[in-house]
Amino acid sequence: MRAAATGDRLLTVNRPRFLHLATHGTFLEAVPQTARTTPEDLTTRAIGLPQPLNPDQVRRDSPLLRAYLFFAGANQAAPKSALTALEAAQLNLWGTRLVVLSACQTGVGEVRNGEGVYGLRRAFVLTGAQTQVMSLWSVSDRATQMLMENFYARLKRGEPRGEALRQAQIALRRQTRYAHPFYWASFILTGDWRAM
Repeated sequence: MRAAATGDRLLTVNRPRFLHLATHGTFLEAVPQTARTTPEDLTTRAIGLPQPLNPDQVRRDSPLLRAYLFFAGANQAAPKSALTALEAAQLNLWGTRLVVLSACQTGVGEVRNGEGVYGLRRAFVLTGAQTQVMSLWSVSDRATQMLMENFYARLKRGEPRGEALRQAQIALRRQTRYAHPFYWASFILTGDWRAM
């Protein structure tokens, strides 16, 4: 939590039963063919810090290098405050029953015909996690908190993972303030949908 929530700390996690990351995520669009960037340029661009592109730098077009999770210190560009999907794919989550990426745009990526979506979604499948819950767009902090609290309460009661998320979304949707799909429809569940 807080200052201890770093990318380095995440990389030391080894096969937890559950992994919940409440942070910020993003997926950057491909850099135009004429532009060239370094991973540092992409990180700077992802967190909104201005930096000119240098045409002599190496171009990075892999979607696994354009999908990010941000951690403590990201606003100051601290070391390991941003973790790419490629780095996340190195985690050992074999046997982890549920990974929840409670952040913006964590289910977004680049579609490759016959291979699926490349980004954080692909990375966490490669780690061995049984189920992933991710978002398709930027999310409301308050609505997400309510959704997750309901989702976890349902899981604790033994509901199947897919049904628990669906019922949590229905409950949020019934509240007038959160009736718009922006608030309740962002999160998707992939992988094992059954009870844990």
